[in-house]
Amino acid sequence: MERLQKVIARAGIASRRKAEELIKEGKVKVNGKVVTELGVKVSGSDRVEVNEIPLEKEEPVYFLLYKPRGVITSVSDEKGRKVVTDFLPEIKERIYPIGRLDYDTSGLILLTNDGDFAHLLMHPSHEIEKVYVAKVKGMPVKETLRKLEKGVQLEDGKTAPAKVKMLSFDKKKQTAIVEISIHEGRNRQVRRMFEAIGHEVIKLKRERYGFLTLGGLKPGEARELTPHEVKQLRALALDTSSKKS
Repeated sequence: MERLQKVIARAGIASRRKAEELIKEGKVKVNGKVVTELGVKVSGSDRVEVNEIPLEKEEPVYFLLYKPRGVITSVSDEKGRKVVTDFLPEIKERIYPIGRLDYDTSGLILLTNDGDFAHLLMHPSHEIEKVYVAKVKGMPVKETLRKLEKGVQLEDGKTAPAKVKMLSFDKKKQTAIVEISIHEGRNRQVRRMFEAIGHEVIKLKRERYGFLTLGGLKPGEARELTPHEVKQLRALALDTSSKKS
């Protein structure tokens, strides 16, 4: 017997969090009856329906995509803009992104139909490092960058300490290229962190997620993760969580 939201997530319908919302909204049936409580458990013999569609268990798949700028981190967009799943049209499974990258941010993002895996990687206690390269206005001095390393105050709280490295600067254009490593996943966090120290981000790219890199991919290209990489990601998430506790 497993919790209903976990079964829905594993079937590739949605993340566990979204599955919980679907249950609360009365969009899930078990053996023909609407279920709105999150504590319900089901077995393999129970018939589960989401939005009147019976659950069919998919084999889990895992992909790494180099998301271009000007693309929505979603599976659909009401304004008709390009979404990340548009770059994997041949994939039959119902995949969705793990976490998000802003519309104007490019770089590495993972997609899967494995709700448990997505939940594991996105959980705040599983501090997986994410490395970004930012082009910013102005040339921040060491003392300014040190503020990011200590954590800066944003409207939704102080950020955790970051690792920061100045890569290059252009005196003529008054811009700089800075590498920053964080393990949190707040909305537009890197952009807001640089704004907090007075340096607007002009361009932003996620270069690395844990041990994964873009590895020669061009914008819009994707590859499937190997079983070993999936296993490593699980281990990394659990390892960071155990160290924190």
